[in-house]
Amino acid sequence: MAEEKREDRQQPSSEDAGEAMAPGEADIDYLKKALAEEQEKADRYLSNWQRAEADLINFKRRSEQERADLAAYANSTLVLELLPVLDDLDRALCNVPEDLAEAGWVDGIRLIQRKLKSVLEAQGLSEIECVGEEFDPRFHEAVMCVKGEEGKVVEELQKGYKFKDRVLRPSMCKVGKDDAET
Repeated sequence: MAEEKREDRQQPSSEDAGEAMAPGEADIDYLKKALAEEQEKADRYLSNWQRAEADLINFKRRSEQERADLAAYANSTLVLELLPVLDDLDRALCNVPEDLAEAGWVDGIRLIQRKLKSVLEAQGLSEIECVGEEFDPRFHEAVMCVKGEEGKVVEELQKGYKFKDRVLRPSMCKVGKDDAET
């Protein structure tokens, strides 16, 4: 087999116009060329392996981050569905007639509302401050413009909430607009 491989190698013929090589020089040149090609291949394989390893590390990091986010925000859907109940309790307590404000059942509803609010806050819910603040489209949803200080939230129509660090529901509000521009 070794003899067959040697025959495959290109031996310089005596007819070559170049300088005559000693019999061992042709083998050395051939081996140097073969070594250079194999080194190139090895470098390419190493580069591909390093790229694949980096991709795997990034994939693992992304997967872990997605799992952590999923665990952290798993309750956000449930909390979002409970917000209308909290809104209804707030509206009910705001519309209690003066003569019934001290009734026992009204105090019971206040307790239920506070308990629901504290349970949701323990899970990471927080109200978005709105009235008097500068309008910020990340946290506020402008429903209408009214007479008032330019760019400031004048009135809150529906409370906005954040769940941990994400906006769950923006505050619906009225934004002030100078009279000079209207």
